[in-house]
Amino acid sequence: MSATRARAASPPAGIAALAERFDPEVMDVPGGRARMRLEVVGKRAWDAVIDGGRLVLAEAAAGTEPDAVLRADAATWRQITADVGAGMKAFRAGRLRIRRNLHLGVGLLAATADSAQPGRLRFNTLRTPGAGRISILSAGRGATVLCLHGLGGTKASFLPTVAALARSYRVVALDLPGFGESDKPIGAPYDSAWFARAAFETLDALGVDRAHLIGNSMGGRVAIEAGLMERERVGGLVLLSPALAWLRERRWTSVARALRPELGLIQPAPRSLVEALVRRLIPGAADGWAAAGVDEFLRSFLTPRGRAAFYAAARNIYLDEPHGDDGFWTRLGELSPHTLFVWGRHDKVVPIGFRKHVERTLPRARHVELECGHVPQIELPRETHAAIREFLHGMRRKP
Repeated sequence: MSATRARAASPPAGIAALAERFDPEVMDVPGGRARMRLEVVGKRAWDAVIDGGRLVLAEAAAGTEPDAVLRADAATWRQITADVGAGMKAFRAGRLRIRRNLHLGVGLLAATADSAQPGRLRFNTLRTPGAGRISILSAGRGATVLCLHGLGGTKASFLPTVAALARSYRVVALDLPGFGESDKPIGAPYDSAWFARAAFETLDALGVDRAHLIGNSMGGRVAIEAGLMERERVGGLVLLSPALAWLRERRWTSVARALRPELGLIQPAPRSLVEALVRRLIPGAADGWAAAGVDEFLRSFLTPRGRAAFYAAARNIYLDEPHGDDGFWTRLGELSPHTLFVWGRHDKVVPIGFRKHVERTLPRARHVELECGHVPQIELPRETHAAIREFLHGMRRKP
């Protein structure tokens, strides 16, 4: 561990204590260097500069651009000093804001939390043979739960799930290849089968033979594919508003097949234009989890490789065949009955009307309906995670 103060001026006690116990083994810093701005409401801001495993605290200098920004009042910083769980609670309550890069912002909290805490939150990069480098966060001990995010999302969308389940499970959330901090290979298929293989390669890299899977949106579709591909490696399946093959006629199928995702490599994407559009489409995107989620989306989408990956994955979701021998709904009946579907009654992306089709195809699966939209683990975390805990606890009694 190492921490140095660059100036004689003293930072607030909470920030100073965080720096003094910085553990570089817990935080994964892409490129080895990062600048995080720590803002104390009503007081001066401090920059935590990480370079080569060392953390240096310095007063924020005008004209320097941080990679991530963390902002809270002095009392909240003192609470965060105690453990990373306090930071997550403060973030959800709006007392702590993390913007620009959640991987770095939350990683800093993890790397400065109590080092004696068992199963503490960690960030790592794994190397896999088929998908390249996979970025993960993990916490807790016990049976492994692997979390798969939605289209345009990152592992950060499962931070509430990690906090809720880590007392009983080893919870791992990954950036699917093409998103977040994971590699974004050009020409990869970016379909559910390829993502499922990447998930299994992640488990292999962790030395895990069998895990429960939790997937949201596109991640739910990937979890379903994983359960169909290698059922013996999958325990319980928790599907939060999973992407499902369309049953209605898709008017733009021929156009979608003709479009090439690789165009994203050369398409200009001005940040101001893209950001304005995304924020109009997402309610409440000015603050809290929604705003941070937009930041996470933009970090990938505004890079050529991230844009190409996004287009490829979106195209495959749209073109997912519903019927036929290899059709989604034909194969869904083969899925393990140890499956929980969580539906949002106000979900405009995957309408709750899909439930009746799932019940006909997979009659033994369990279902929970919540008064939320498309991302239950963030919109209604208490209810969502209570349902998940009950389901996974029941799995312990099943062969």
